[in-house]
Amino acid sequence: MVHFMAADAAEPLSSASSGQLALAALAGIAVVVLGITAAKLHPFLALILGSAALALVAWVPGEAAVKSFTTGFGTTVGSVGLLVALGAMVGQLLADSGGGNAIVDKLVFGVKAAALPWMMALVAAIIGLPMFFEIGVVLLIPVVLSVARRAKQPVLLVGIPALAGLSVLHALVPPHPGPVAAIEAVKADTGRTLMFGVLLAIPTLIIAGPLLARLIARLVPVDAPAELAADAGSPGAAVGDSDLAEESADGKAASPATKRPSFGAAIGCILLPVVLMLLASITEIFLPDSGTFLTVVKFFGTPSVALMLAVLVALFALGKGSGMSLATANGVMSNGLPAVAGIILIVAAGGGFKTLLVDAGVGNVIKEWAEGKNLSPLLMAWLVAVGIRLATGSATVATITAAGIVAPMLTGLDANQLALVVLAIGCGSVFFSHVNDAGFWLVKEYFGLTVVQTLKSWSLMETVISVAGFAFCAMAWMLV
Repeated sequence: MVHFMAADAAEPLSSASSGQLALAALAGIAVVVLGITAAKLHPFLALILGSAALALVAWVPGEAAVKSFTTGFGTTVGSVGLLVALGAMVGQLLADSGGGNAIVDKLVFGVKAAALPWMMALVAAIIGLPMFFEIGVVLLIPVVLSVARRAKQPVLLVGIPALAGLSVLHALVPPHPGPVAAIEAVKADTGRTLMFGVLLAIPTLIIAGPLLARLIARLVPVDAPAELAADAGSPGAAVGDSDLAEESADGKAASPATKRPSFGAAIGCILLPVVLMLLASITEIFLPDSGTFLTVVKFFGTPSVALMLAVLVALFALGKGSGMSLATANGVMSNGLPAVAGIILIVAAGGGFKTLLVDAGVGNVIKEWAEGKNLSPLLMAWLVAVGIRLATGSATVATITAAGIVAPMLTGLDANQLALVVLAIGCGSVFFSHVNDAGFWLVKEYFGLTVVQTLKSWSLMETVISVAGFAFCAMAWMLV
Protein backbone atom coordinates (compact mmCIF):
# COMPACT_ATOMS: atom_id res chain seq x y z
CA MET A 1 0.00 0.00 0.00
CA VAL A 2 1.28 3.44 -0.91
CA HIS A 3 1.29 6.04 1.84
CA PHE A 4 0.26 9.51 0.79
CA MET A 5 2.78 12.27 1.29
CA ALA A 6 2.16 15.94 1.71
CA ALA A 7 2.32 17.86 -1.54
CA ASP A 8 4.52 20.87 -2.02
CA ALA A 9 1.67 23.00 -3.26
CA ALA A 10 1.17 26.75 -3.36
CA GLU A 11 -1.05 28.42 -0.77
CA PRO A 12 -4.70 27.53 -1.59
CA LEU A 13 -6.85 30.30 -3.04
CA SER A 14 -9.55 29.62 -0.44
CA SER A 15 -9.32 29.85 3.33
CA ALA A 16 -12.57 27.92 3.78
CA SER A 17 -12.82 24.91 6.07
CA SER A 18 -12.39 21.35 4.81
CA GLY A 19 -16.13 20.79 5.04
CA GLN A 20 -16.90 23.86 2.98
CA LEU A 21 -14.30 22.91 0.37
CA ALA A 22 -15.79 19.43 0.11
CA LEU A 23 -19.22 21.00 -0.30
CA ALA A 24 -17.77 23.29 -3.00
CA ALA A 25 -16.42 20.30 -4.91
CA LEU A 26 -19.78 18.54 -4.71
CA ALA A 27 -21.57 21.71 -5.81
CA GLY A 28 -19.25 22.16 -8.77
CA ILE A 29 -19.62 18.55 -9.88
CA ALA A 30 -23.40 18.67 -9.32
CA VAL A 31 -23.70 21.73 -11.57
CA VAL A 32 -21.70 19.95 -14.27
CA VAL A 33 -23.83 16.81 -13.97
CA LEU A 34 -27.20 18.60 -13.89
CA GLY A 35 -26.11 20.98 -16.64
CA ILE A 36 -25.33 18.08 -18.97
CA THR A 37 -28.14 15.71 -17.99
CA ALA A 38 -31.08 17.90 -16.95
CA ALA A 39 -30.51 21.24 -18.69
CA LYS A 40 -28.96 19.57 -21.77
CA LEU A 41 -26.14 22.09 -21.80
CA HIS A 42 -23.06 21.49 -23.87
CA PRO A 43 -20.37 20.02 -21.56
CA PHE A 44 -18.17 23.04 -22.32
CA LEU A 45 -20.73 25.40 -20.80
CA ALA A 46 -21.54 23.00 -17.98
CA LEU A 47 -17.88 22.85 -16.95
CA ILE A 48 -17.60 26.65 -16.92
CA LEU A 49 -20.73 26.95 -14.77
CA GLY A 50 -19.48 24.16 -12.52
CA SER A 51 -16.23 26.06 -12.04
CA ALA A 52 -18.19 29.19 -11.12
CA ALA A 53 -20.25 27.24 -8.56
CA LEU A 54 -17.08 25.75 -7.10
CA ALA A 55 -15.48 29.18 -6.70
CA LEU A 56 -18.65 30.68 -5.23
CA VAL A 57 -19.16 28.00 -2.57
CA ALA A 58 -15.44 27.87 -1.72
CA TRP A 59 -15.28 31.68 -1.42
CA VAL A 60 -12.51 31.99 -3.98
CA PRO A 61 -12.20 35.66 -5.04
CA GLY A 62 -13.59 36.23 -8.53
CA GLU A 63 -10.39 37.50 -10.13
CA ALA A 64 -8.34 34.67 -8.67
CA ALA A 65 -10.91 32.09 -9.78
CA VAL A 66 -10.93 33.40 -13.35
CA LYS A 67 -7.14 33.44 -13.46
CA SER A 68 -6.93 29.88 -12.14
CA PHE A 69 -9.52 28.61 -14.62
CA THR A 70 -7.99 30.34 -17.64
CA THR A 71 -4.50 29.16 -16.69
CA GLY A 72 -5.70 25.56 -16.60
CA PHE A 73 -7.68 26.11 -19.80
CA GLY A 74 -4.67 27.45 -21.69
CA THR A 75 -2.27 24.82 -20.38
CA THR A 76 -4.64 22.04 -21.40
CA VAL A 77 -5.13 23.44 -24.91
CA GLY A 78 -1.36 23.60 -25.34
CA SER A 79 -0.72 20.07 -24.16
CA VAL A 80 -3.88 18.16 -25.12
CA GLY A 81 -5.56 20.25 -27.82
CA LEU A 82 -2.55 20.03 -30.11
CA LEU A 83 -2.54 16.23 -29.95
CA VAL A 84 -6.29 16.02 -30.49
CA ALA A 85 -6.06 18.20 -33.60
CA LEU A 86 -3.11 16.32 -35.10
CA GLY A 87 -4.73 12.95 -34.42
CA ALA A 88 -7.96 14.11 -36.07
CA MET A 89 -6.06 15.17 -39.20
CA VAL A 90 -4.42 11.75 -39.58
CA GLY A 91 -7.73 9.98 -38.88
CA GLN A 92 -9.62 12.03 -41.47
CA LEU A 93 -7.03 11.40 -44.18
CA LEU A 94 -6.97 7.69 -43.29
CA ALA A 95 -10.74 7.54 -43.80
CA ASP A 96 -11.03 9.66 -46.96
CA SER A 97 -8.04 8.16 -48.76
CA GLY A 98 -9.33 4.62 -48.40
CA GLY A 99 -6.46 3.68 -46.10
CA GLY A 100 -8.87 2.46 -43.43
CA ASN A 101 -10.59 0.20 -45.95
CA ALA A 102 -7.18 -1.10 -47.09
CA ILE A 103 -6.50 -2.25 -43.53
CA VAL A 104 -9.95 -3.82 -43.20
CA ASP A 105 -9.68 -5.68 -46.51
CA LYS A 106 -6.21 -7.00 -45.78
CA LEU A 107 -7.07 -8.31 -42.34
CA VAL A 108 -10.75 -9.26 -42.55
CA PHE A 109 -11.97 -10.39 -45.95
CA GLY A 110 -11.16 -14.00 -46.74
CA VAL A 111 -10.88 -14.89 -43.05
CA LYS A 112 -12.80 -17.94 -41.82
CA ALA A 113 -16.04 -17.25 -39.95
CA ALA A 114 -14.71 -18.49 -36.61
CA ALA A 115 -11.83 -16.02 -36.77
CA LEU A 116 -13.89 -12.98 -37.78
CA PRO A 117 -14.53 -11.66 -34.22
CA TRP A 118 -10.80 -11.80 -33.49
CA MET A 119 -9.85 -10.07 -36.72
CA MET A 120 -12.47 -7.35 -36.25
CA ALA A 121 -11.06 -6.68 -32.78
CA LEU A 122 -7.58 -6.40 -34.27
CA VAL A 123 -8.70 -4.10 -37.08
CA ALA A 124 -10.62 -1.86 -34.68
CA ALA A 125 -7.65 -1.65 -32.33
CA ILE A 126 -5.32 -0.65 -35.16
CA ILE A 127 -7.71 1.90 -36.63
CA GLY A 128 -8.56 3.12 -33.13
CA LEU A 129 -4.99 4.22 -32.42
CA PRO A 130 -5.23 7.59 -34.22
CA MET A 131 -9.01 7.92 -34.55
CA PHE A 132 -11.60 9.17 -32.12
CA PHE A 133 -14.29 6.69 -31.17
CA GLU A 134 -17.04 8.34 -33.20
CA ILE A 135 -14.88 8.50 -36.36
CA GLY A 136 -13.91 4.86 -35.93
CA VAL A 137 -17.55 3.86 -35.54
CA VAL A 138 -18.58 5.71 -38.69
CA LEU A 139 -15.71 4.11 -40.63
CA LEU A 140 -16.02 0.55 -39.29
CA ILE A 141 -19.69 -0.17 -38.63
CA PRO A 142 -20.88 -0.28 -42.27
CA VAL A 143 -18.08 -2.78 -42.93
CA VAL A 144 -19.01 -4.75 -39.79
CA LEU A 145 -22.60 -4.99 -40.99
CA SER A 146 -21.49 -6.17 -44.43
CA VAL A 147 -19.12 -8.75 -42.97
CA ALA A 148 -21.89 -10.12 -40.74
CA ARG A 149 -24.33 -10.36 -43.66
CA ARG A 150 -21.83 -11.93 -46.08
CA ALA A 151 -20.58 -14.43 -43.50
CA LYS A 152 -24.13 -15.10 -42.22
CA GLN A 153 -23.02 -14.38 -38.64
CA PRO A 154 -24.96 -12.64 -35.82
CA VAL A 155 -24.16 -8.97 -36.18
CA LEU A 156 -23.10 -8.49 -32.55
CA LEU A 157 -20.74 -11.45 -32.74
CA VAL A 158 -18.76 -9.36 -35.21
CA GLY A 159 -19.76 -5.89 -33.98
CA ILE A 160 -18.92 -6.17 -30.27
CA PRO A 161 -15.22 -6.96 -30.91
CA ALA A 162 -15.00 -3.95 -33.22
CA LEU A 163 -16.66 -1.64 -30.68
CA ALA A 164 -14.49 -3.06 -27.89
CA GLY A 165 -11.34 -2.41 -29.91
CA LEU A 166 -12.30 1.22 -30.45
CA SER A 167 -13.44 1.76 -26.85
CA VAL A 168 -10.42 0.11 -25.17
CA LEU A 169 -7.99 2.19 -27.23
CA HIS A 170 -10.04 5.34 -26.54
CA ALA A 171 -9.86 4.73 -22.77
CA LEU A 172 -6.32 3.44 -22.31
CA VAL A 173 -3.96 4.60 -25.03
CA PRO A 174 -2.60 8.07 -25.79
CA PRO A 175 -2.90 10.15 -27.95
CA HIS A 176 -6.64 9.92 -27.27
CA PRO A 177 -7.80 13.04 -25.40
CA GLY A 178 -8.85 11.33 -22.15
CA PRO A 179 -5.55 9.57 -21.39
CA VAL A 180 -3.55 12.59 -22.57
CA ALA A 181 -5.50 14.93 -20.29
CA ALA A 182 -5.08 12.56 -17.33
CA ILE A 183 -1.35 12.27 -18.03
CA GLU A 184 -1.07 16.04 -17.92
CA ALA A 185 -3.12 16.32 -14.73
CA VAL A 186 -1.18 13.76 -12.69
CA LYS A 187 2.22 14.48 -14.32
CA ALA A 188 2.65 10.93 -15.63
CA ASP A 189 5.10 9.90 -18.35
CA THR A 190 3.42 9.59 -21.77
CA GLY A 191 5.69 6.87 -23.13
CA ARG A 192 5.36 4.75 -20.00
CA THR A 193 1.58 5.19 -19.96
CA LEU A 194 1.46 4.20 -23.62
CA MET A 195 3.55 1.12 -22.94
CA PHE A 196 1.39 -0.02 -20.00
CA GLY A 197 -1.77 0.98 -21.87
CA VAL A 198 -0.97 -1.23 -24.86
CA LEU A 199 0.01 -4.15 -22.61
CA LEU A 200 -3.17 -3.93 -20.52
CA ALA A 201 -5.37 -3.23 -23.55
CA ILE A 202 -4.59 -6.64 -25.09
CA PRO A 203 -6.12 -8.91 -22.40
CA THR A 204 -8.91 -6.40 -21.76
CA LEU A 205 -9.85 -6.42 -25.44
CA ILE A 206 -9.76 -10.21 -25.62
CA ILE A 207 -12.19 -10.51 -22.71
CA ALA A 208 -14.53 -7.64 -23.66
CA GLY A 209 -14.31 -8.32 -27.40
CA PRO A 210 -14.28 -11.80 -28.98
CA LEU A 211 -15.02 -13.72 -25.77
CA LEU A 212 -17.85 -11.51 -24.51
CA ALA A 213 -19.28 -11.27 -28.03
CA ARG A 214 -20.29 -14.93 -27.89
CA LEU A 215 -22.47 -14.28 -24.83
CA ILE A 216 -23.92 -11.03 -26.18
CA ALA A 217 -24.75 -12.62 -29.55
CA ARG A 218 -26.91 -15.12 -27.64
CA LEU A 219 -28.48 -12.46 -25.41
CA VAL A 220 -29.25 -10.15 -28.35
CA PRO A 221 -29.67 -12.27 -31.49
CA VAL A 222 -30.19 -9.63 -34.18
CA ASP A 223 -29.36 -9.48 -37.87
CA ALA A 224 -27.44 -6.71 -39.60
CA PRO A 225 -29.67 -3.90 -40.96
CA ALA A 226 -29.06 -3.99 -44.72
CA GLU A 227 -29.61 -0.29 -45.32
CA LEU A 228 -26.56 0.73 -43.29
CA ALA A 229 -24.19 -1.91 -44.62
CA ALA A 230 -21.44 -1.17 -47.07
CA ASP A 231 -22.19 -1.45 -50.80
CA ALA A 232 -23.99 -4.61 -51.84
CA GLY A 233 -21.05 -5.48 -54.04
CA SER A 234 -17.75 -6.22 -52.36
CA PRO A 235 -17.32 -4.10 -49.23
CA GLY A 236 -13.68 -4.10 -50.10
CA ALA A 237 -14.14 -2.80 -53.62
CA ALA A 238 -11.18 -0.86 -54.88
CA VAL A 239 -11.15 2.83 -54.09
CA GLY A 240 -10.02 3.52 -57.62
CA ASP A 241 -13.37 2.57 -59.16
CA SER A 242 -14.66 5.13 -61.62
CA ASP A 243 -17.71 6.05 -59.55
CA LEU A 244 -15.47 7.73 -56.95
CA ALA A 245 -15.18 10.82 -59.06
CA GLU A 246 -18.93 11.15 -59.27
CA GLU A 247 -21.26 12.64 -56.70
CA SER A 248 -23.03 10.50 -54.17
CA ALA A 249 -26.79 10.10 -54.10
CA ASP A 250 -27.25 12.91 -51.61
CA GLY A 251 -25.38 15.36 -53.81
CA LYS A 252 -22.20 15.45 -51.78
CA ALA A 253 -18.87 14.96 -53.48
CA ALA A 254 -17.47 11.46 -53.16
CA SER A 255 -13.97 10.69 -51.88
CA PRO A 256 -11.23 12.72 -53.64
CA ALA A 257 -9.05 9.59 -53.80
CA THR A 258 -8.54 8.02 -57.24
CA LYS A 259 -6.73 4.92 -56.02
CA ARG A 260 -6.31 3.12 -52.74
CA PRO A 261 -3.09 3.53 -50.75
CA SER A 262 -1.31 0.33 -49.83
CA PHE A 263 -1.89 -1.58 -46.62
CA GLY A 264 1.74 -0.88 -45.63
CA ALA A 265 1.33 2.87 -46.08
CA ALA A 266 -1.89 2.95 -44.06
CA ILE A 267 -0.61 0.82 -41.20
CA GLY A 268 2.71 2.67 -41.18
CA CYS A 269 1.04 6.05 -40.69
CA ILE A 270 -0.96 4.71 -37.75
CA LEU A 271 1.91 2.99 -36.01
CA LEU A 272 4.61 5.64 -36.60
CA PRO A 273 3.79 7.88 -33.58
CA VAL A 274 3.24 4.84 -31.37
CA VAL A 275 6.63 3.39 -32.29
CA LEU A 276 8.40 6.73 -31.75
CA MET A 277 6.83 7.24 -28.30
CA LEU A 278 7.52 3.67 -27.22
CA LEU A 279 11.10 3.88 -28.48
CA ALA A 280 11.70 7.04 -26.45
CA SER A 281 10.29 5.44 -23.31
CA ILE A 282 12.25 2.20 -23.73
CA THR A 283 15.48 4.08 -24.47
CA GLU A 284 15.05 6.23 -21.36
CA ILE A 285 14.52 3.12 -19.22
CA PHE A 286 17.41 1.03 -20.53
CA LEU A 287 19.86 3.72 -21.72
CA PRO A 288 19.40 6.56 -19.21
CA ASP A 289 22.91 7.96 -19.75
CA SER A 290 23.17 7.77 -23.53
CA GLY A 291 23.63 11.54 -23.95
CA THR A 292 22.90 12.95 -27.39
CA PHE A 293 21.27 9.76 -28.65
CA LEU A 294 18.73 9.81 -25.81
CA THR A 295 18.08 13.53 -26.38
CA VAL A 296 17.33 12.94 -30.07
CA VAL A 297 15.15 9.88 -29.44
CA LYS A 298 13.18 11.69 -26.72
CA PHE A 299 12.65 14.68 -29.02
CA PHE A 300 11.14 12.55 -31.79
CA GLY A 301 9.22 10.56 -29.17
CA THR A 302 7.57 13.67 -27.75
CA PRO A 303 3.86 13.11 -28.46
CA SER A 304 3.33 16.36 -30.38
CA VAL A 305 6.46 15.81 -32.49
CA ALA A 306 5.62 12.15 -33.16
CA LEU A 307 2.09 13.02 -34.27
CA MET A 308 3.29 15.91 -36.40
CA LEU A 309 5.66 13.53 -38.18
CA ALA A 310 2.73 11.15 -38.69
CA VAL A 311 0.73 14.00 -40.25
CA LEU A 312 3.56 14.80 -42.67
CA VAL A 313 4.08 11.16 -43.60
CA ALA A 314 0.32 10.66 -44.07
CA LEU A 315 0.17 13.71 -46.31
CA PHE A 316 2.38 11.93 -48.82
CA ALA A 317 1.80 8.23 -48.11
CA LEU A 318 -2.00 8.48 -47.91
CA GLY A 319 -2.70 11.76 -49.70
CA LYS A 320 -0.38 11.50 -52.68
CA GLY A 321 -0.53 7.72 -52.39
CA SER A 322 -4.26 7.79 -53.13
CA GLY A 323 -3.91 10.13 -56.10
CA MET A 324 -4.73 13.38 -54.31
CA SER A 325 -2.83 16.58 -54.89
CA LEU A 326 -1.12 18.06 -51.85
CA ALA A 327 -3.73 20.84 -51.81
CA THR A 328 -6.57 18.30 -51.82
CA ALA A 329 -4.92 16.19 -49.11
CA ASN A 330 -4.47 19.32 -47.00
CA GLY A 331 -8.15 20.08 -47.46
CA VAL A 332 -9.11 16.58 -46.35
CA MET A 333 -6.97 16.93 -43.23
CA SER A 334 -8.58 20.30 -42.49
CA ASN A 335 -12.01 18.68 -42.68
CA GLY A 336 -11.08 16.64 -39.63
CA LEU A 337 -10.64 19.71 -37.42
CA PRO A 338 -14.21 21.06 -37.06
CA ALA A 339 -15.39 17.69 -35.72
CA VAL A 340 -12.92 17.85 -32.81
CA ALA A 341 -13.28 21.55 -32.00
CA GLY A 342 -15.96 20.72 -29.43
CA ILE A 343 -13.80 17.98 -27.93
CA ILE A 344 -10.88 20.38 -27.55
CA LEU A 345 -13.11 22.96 -25.83
CA ILE A 346 -14.53 20.33 -23.46
CA VAL A 347 -11.07 19.03 -22.59
CA ALA A 348 -9.75 22.57 -22.09
CA ALA A 349 -12.69 23.57 -19.88
CA GLY A 350 -12.16 20.37 -17.93
CA GLY A 351 -8.54 21.41 -17.48
CA GLY A 352 -9.70 24.76 -16.12
CA PHE A 353 -12.13 23.08 -13.74
CA LYS A 354 -9.38 20.71 -12.58
CA THR A 355 -6.92 23.56 -11.97
CA LEU A 356 -9.49 25.50 -9.95
CA LEU A 357 -10.21 22.38 -7.89
CA VAL A 358 -6.52 22.05 -7.08
CA ASP A 359 -5.85 25.76 -6.52
CA ALA A 360 -8.83 26.13 -4.19
CA GLY A 361 -7.46 23.35 -2.01
CA VAL A 362 -10.19 20.80 -2.69
CA GLY A 363 -7.70 18.12 -3.69
CA ASN A 364 -5.93 18.42 -0.35
CA VAL A 365 -9.22 17.73 1.45
CA ILE A 366 -9.62 14.45 -0.41
CA LYS A 367 -5.97 13.57 0.19
CA GLU A 368 -6.31 14.20 3.93
CA TRP A 369 -9.49 12.10 4.08
CA ALA A 370 -7.82 9.24 2.17
CA GLU A 371 -4.73 9.27 4.44
CA GLY A 372 -6.69 7.75 7.28
CA LYS A 373 -8.65 5.28 5.15
CA ASN A 374 -5.75 3.17 3.88
CA LEU A 375 -7.24 3.36 0.39
CA SER A 376 -5.17 2.65 -2.67
CA PRO A 377 -4.95 5.73 -4.93
CA LEU A 378 -5.57 3.32 -7.82
CA LEU A 379 -8.96 2.29 -6.42
CA MET A 380 -9.81 5.87 -5.50
CA ALA A 381 -9.04 7.04 -9.05
CA TRP A 382 -11.23 4.35 -10.59
CA LEU A 383 -14.17 4.93 -8.24
CA VAL A 384 -14.17 8.71 -8.77
CA ALA A 385 -14.08 8.24 -12.55
CA VAL A 386 -16.91 5.68 -12.39
CA GLY A 387 -19.11 8.04 -10.39
CA ILE A 388 -18.63 10.96 -12.75
CA ARG A 389 -19.09 8.74 -15.81
CA LEU A 390 -22.41 7.40 -14.53
CA ALA A 391 -23.62 10.89 -13.75
CA THR A 392 -22.52 12.78 -16.86
CA GLY A 393 -22.29 10.11 -19.55
CA SER A 394 -19.05 11.65 -20.82
CA ALA A 395 -15.85 9.61 -20.68
CA THR A 396 -13.79 12.73 -21.36
CA VAL A 397 -15.43 14.76 -18.59
CA ALA A 398 -15.07 11.79 -16.20
CA THR A 399 -11.38 11.39 -17.03
CA ILE A 400 -10.45 15.04 -16.69
CA THR A 401 -12.48 15.68 -13.53
CA ALA A 402 -11.32 12.48 -11.79
CA ALA A 403 -7.69 13.23 -12.64
CA GLY A 404 -7.99 16.69 -11.12
CA ILE A 405 -9.62 15.38 -7.96
CA VAL A 406 -7.08 12.63 -7.25
CA ALA A 407 -3.94 14.46 -8.43
CA PRO A 408 -3.04 15.87 -4.97
CA MET A 409 -3.17 12.32 -3.54
CA LEU A 410 -0.43 11.04 -5.82
CA THR A 411 2.68 12.73 -4.47
CA GLY A 412 5.31 10.11 -3.76
CA LEU A 413 4.21 7.67 -6.46
CA ASP A 414 6.83 6.56 -8.96
CA ALA A 415 6.52 6.84 -12.76
CA ASN A 416 5.07 3.35 -13.19
CA GLN A 417 2.41 3.91 -10.52
CA LEU A 418 1.40 7.27 -11.98
CA ALA A 419 0.96 5.65 -15.38
CA LEU A 420 -1.27 2.97 -13.86
CA VAL A 421 -3.38 5.60 -12.08
CA VAL A 422 -3.98 7.24 -15.47
CA LEU A 423 -5.11 3.89 -16.86
CA ALA A 424 -7.36 3.23 -13.84
CA ILE A 425 -9.05 6.58 -14.47
CA GLY A 426 -9.46 5.64 -18.13
CA CYS A 427 -11.06 2.33 -17.17
CA GLY A 428 -13.46 4.06 -14.79
CA SER A 429 -14.41 6.60 -17.46
CA VAL A 430 -16.09 3.97 -19.69
CA PHE A 431 -18.11 2.19 -16.97
CA PHE A 432 -21.71 1.34 -17.98
CA SER A 433 -22.55 3.70 -20.82
CA HIS A 434 -26.29 4.40 -20.74
CA VAL A 435 -28.87 6.86 -22.01
CA ASN A 436 -26.92 10.01 -21.09
CA ASP A 437 -24.01 8.98 -23.35
CA ALA A 438 -23.98 9.97 -27.03
CA GLY A 439 -22.11 6.76 -27.84
CA PHE A 440 -25.06 4.75 -26.53
CA TRP A 441 -27.39 6.26 -29.10
CA LEU A 442 -24.81 6.07 -31.88
CA VAL A 443 -24.45 2.31 -31.38
CA LYS A 444 -28.21 1.82 -30.94
CA GLU A 445 -29.05 3.50 -34.24
CA TYR A 446 -26.24 1.94 -36.28
CA PHE A 447 -27.13 -1.60 -35.21
CA GLY A 448 -30.90 -1.04 -35.22
CA LEU A 449 -31.28 -2.07 -31.56
CA THR A 450 -33.89 -1.23 -28.95
CA VAL A 451 -32.86 0.57 -25.76
CA VAL A 452 -33.01 -2.68 -23.79
CA GLN A 453 -30.93 -4.49 -26.40
CA THR A 454 -28.36 -1.70 -26.32
CA LEU A 455 -28.14 -1.97 -22.54
CA LYS A 456 -27.65 -5.75 -22.79
CA SER A 457 -24.93 -5.41 -25.43
CA TRP A 458 -23.09 -2.09 -25.61
CA SER A 459 -23.57 -1.12 -21.95
CA LEU A 460 -22.52 -4.57 -20.78
CA MET A 461 -19.44 -4.46 -23.00
CA GLU A 462 -18.39 -1.05 -21.62
CA THR A 463 -18.78 -2.30 -18.05
CA VAL A 464 -16.66 -5.38 -18.75
CA ILE A 465 -13.96 -3.17 -20.27
CA SER A 466 -14.00 -0.99 -17.16
CA VAL A 467 -13.88 -3.81 -14.62
CA ALA A 468 -11.46 -6.08 -16.51
CA GLY A 469 -9.18 -3.17 -17.33
CA PHE A 470 -9.07 -2.08 -13.70
CA ALA A 471 -8.38 -5.65 -12.58
CA PHE A 472 -5.36 -5.78 -14.87
CA CYS A 473 -4.24 -2.36 -13.60
CA ALA A 474 -4.44 -3.68 -10.04
CA MET A 475 -2.36 -6.74 -10.98
CA ALA A 476 0.28 -4.56 -12.60
CA TRP A 477 0.24 -2.25 -9.54
CA MET A 478 1.24 -5.18 -7.32
CA LEU A 479 4.13 -6.07 -9.64
CA VAL A 480 5.74 -2.66 -10.26
